[in-house]
Amino acid sequence: MAERLYVSNKNETVRMFESDFMEFFSRVHPVIPLVLYLPVIGYMLYVSLWQRQLSIVAVTALFSLGVLLWTLTEYLIHRYVFHYKPKSRWGKRLHYVIHGVHHDYPNDARRLVMPPVISVPLAFLFYGLFLPVFGSLTPAVFAGLVFGYVCYDMLHYATHHLVMKRGAWLWLKQYHLRHHFKDDHLGYGISSPLWDYIFRTTRK
Repeated sequence: MAERLYVSNKNETVRMFESDFMEFFSRVHPVIPLVLYLPVIGYMLYVSLWQRQLSIVAVTALFSLGVLLWTLTEYLIHRYVFHYKPKSRWGKRLHYVIHGVHHDYPNDARRLVMPPVISVPLAFLFYGLFLPVFGSLTPAVFAGLVFGYVCYDMLHYATHHLVMKRGAWLWLKQYHLRHHFKDDHLGYGISSPLWDYIFRTTRK
């Protein structure tokens, strides 16, 4: 018998900023990550295959490494940044803006994917970090990382707003909703539970 979890069908929301300008940029249509990053993935693969002349096997392996690195990044950010407990007033306010609002209003459709004002600088940061490590192989690894990020954003939106009735999709949906409605100190992986199993933060 499938586990019952509370999920409201209402698209509840809350205003976060007094400034209309800031409020506008805090809301993101879920298609935006696809529009922004699918061309980036395509270009990075083009550079890897045609400019760097890497084999398909090599690009596939490097791309897969990038996806794996994303799942670890997702886990670490969710556990240690999004669920950090600040003590100062400004720290608590920043935490609420970054992630607390999502736990208070988990079905706010325009706050389920990362705003570009955050994701774009992070993309440049990760590319810069990859360069000294992977050198000329960076585009292939970065393509996998960005692909993993896009999958994460789309899956996160889907778990809150789409019906998943069977298979792995239903399992992932229930896994994430348990994080929201059962215990938010467990189940930090959204696109993959891999690192929850490795670091023993799966549901007890």
